[in-house]
Amino acid sequence: MHASTLLGLLTAAVTVSAAPGCASAVSAGTVKCPIVFDGRVKTTAVPTDFDSYATSIFNPDYVKGQNLKWSEILKFPTVANARFDNATYKPFEVTISDQSIFQTQRGFRRAGLQLSGDTNNGSPGSKGVKTIHFSLKWDAQRPLNLSHEYLNVWHEAADYSANQFNFEAGAILGQASLPKDTWKVLDRKNKQIWSTPILKNDWQNFAITLDFNKKFVFFLALILQNKTKMTNRRTSTLQVYYSKGDEPLKSVTSAVSNDNSGEGQYQIGILKKPTGTSDVVNSGYQESNLNEGLIYGSLFVEDSANGCVSL
Repeated sequence: MHASTLLGLLTAAVTVSAAPGCASAVSAGTVKCPIVFDGRVKTTAVPTDFDSYATSIFNPDYVKGQNLKWSEILKFPTVANARFDNATYKPFEVTISDQSIFQTQRGFRRAGLQLSGDTNNGSPGSKGVKTIHFSLKWDAQRPLNLSHEYLNVWHEAADYSANQFNFEAGAILGQASLPKDTWKVLDRKNKQIWSTPILKNDWQNFAITLDFNKKFVFFLALILQNKTKMTNRRTSTLQVYYSKGDEPLKSVTSAVSNDNSGEGQYQIGILKKPTGTSDVVNSGYQESNLNEGLIYGSLFVEDSANGCVSL
């Protein structure tokens, strides 16, 4: 095969594998795409609203310490609103304590919100192209201990065997080369694809687009003895957006290949892993008198069909 022919095939491959159209600019703080799940908390909400299916925008039963109510976990800090929170909404804080033990998972300290309607199988959040938005603010009164690994936003497969992506902080177990004082996005294989320093005074805004549609990707597998072997596979992708304060979000990665199969659910909050053990689910070191939290705002999942992403 001539070099010009190879170049043409590879160029076509890039065209076929490209993500849907690029996101267009939007006015500051305006949601421009259809919302699938809205996790923004109304200014009128009170803590006990989150203890009942009738009044909560989250699943009131999961994922938290067995003897805790969400009204004991969620706080409403006095801070300025995040980028996509207008006067109708207010920030909220997820906290963990010594009682934050889910079921028999004694190695973890865990409080993970599940968006109402985001079922484990058949959820609209696991189909097509979806973007989860969230903003984070550090709480100096309840700081995270970054010598531990924290999962803060993730999408867990329906069979609980893997997470399609992890948004994390702290010291990642088994990956000592990664700085602990950064927010990190890891793919399904727990490989970091992007990170940014944790800011202690500003809102930090994130969006992660998951394209659950598999697309053909052609790639050059072997060139040997003037013979070319072309193979193909089907892949799905994820893409990360970021900004700070009230700045518009910007794409900080391309649409990278990622295995998004397995459906499942989004989780938002804190899952703190222990240290000093190879069995992180069931054992390991956690401090006593734990009082840690993370402030959230602008939480929602939007439909990003046709490349729509609110910036």
